[in-house]
Amino acid sequence: MNLLKNKKVCIIGLGLMGGAYATGLRKLSPEAIFAYDHNPETIESALIDGTIDRGESNESFVGELLKDSYLIISCLYPQLTVDFFKRHMNELMPGAIITDITGVKGIIVRELLPYLREDLDFIMGHPMAGSEKEGYGNATDSIFKGRNYILIPTSKNKPENVDFIKSIVDALGFINIVETTPENHDQKIAFTSQLCHVIACALIDCEDDLKISDYEGGSFSDLTRIAMINTALWPELFIANQEKLIEQIDKFESSMQAMRKMILDSDDEALKATLTGVRQKRVVMEIDRQNKAKKYEVTHRNKN
Repeated sequence: MNLLKNKKVCIIGLGLMGGAYATGLRKLSPEAIFAYDHNPETIESALIDGTIDRGESNESFVGELLKDSYLIISCLYPQLTVDFFKRHMNELMPGAIITDITGVKGIIVRELLPYLREDLDFIMGHPMAGSEKEGYGNATDSIFKGRNYILIPTSKNKPENVDFIKSIVDALGFINIVETTPENHDQKIAFTSQLCHVIACALIDCEDDLKISDYEGGSFSDLTRIAMINTALWPELFIANQEKLIEQIDKFESSMQAMRKMILDSDDEALKATLTGVRQKRVVMEIDRQNKAKKYEVTHRNKN
């Protein structure tokens, strides 16, 4: 695949996600992969294993990478993304395409896009992939396989550049690309991601027995894996999206209170009706997910 032939790519932030991108993009044969990360050991490791061709850990020299990079992928936290591109706006290659992985988009829309150079194209994205493990040492592009990718284009994005990002995402193994608005993205993510992390953390927080896993058969592990949380990132995401997240927490608490009352009242019929409805909704969701996975497989089988 020649999507990146004769093109140089720069990844800003070479942690778990940045490393996964570098690994996956290497298979698309770019002219070169550059990376910036504040940790010099990370850059050294990526150079040694051949994941990147050139790297910088001193931000003073990152302009040397940016000026030649056709595609720039920011894998920084939301506020760091805003601050980084504001600082280096004048060092970016004319006509460069920029995308990101940040878990909230309101801050990008408010604090970065209005200050973007006219010749640059910032196409917001959100790969719904990751791991409870952190850092470049745990990076693998396998985390992208079979996952959803949310694309948040604006009216200022060039259609051909949006198509280019879609092609990259497809080649990395994402099976379902969803286009939406920044507002809708932040609302949906408050439910499917942020609320889930809040629930997992609250579940762990309410139990002091550190050997409780002796009594679990799998459901506890499934529910709480994500409580092994990145404590620097997630508070920023929660607070940046606090209005929408609080709405989802309130809805969840309302459902919990309703079920609590059914249990307290020994209302067997109400519980059965509620659980039947829940099961039916979840089955529909799963069928939809499987259908999209099958469609991806058929499409790629025909391409090959």
